[in-house]
Amino acid sequence: MKLYTVQIVAGLLAAVAFVLAFMAAGAAIASALFMGLGLAALGWLAYSLIKRVRHRGGTPASRA
Repeated sequence: MKLYTVQIVAGLLAAVAFVLAFMAAGAAIASALFMGLGLAALGWLAYSLIKRVRHRGGTPASRA
């Protein structure tokens, strides 16, 4: 069976497409991980600020 130029080019293009697809999937996974870390940091910040405001509001401090 003799391979023609068109078949070889199509095989190479398919290989490049697979490599690009795996790179895009890896970038999407990394982006999702960083997004999750950012959301967790924002959630922690909001929680700590709300906790601080509630704690400060519960006991009035008398300042002279």
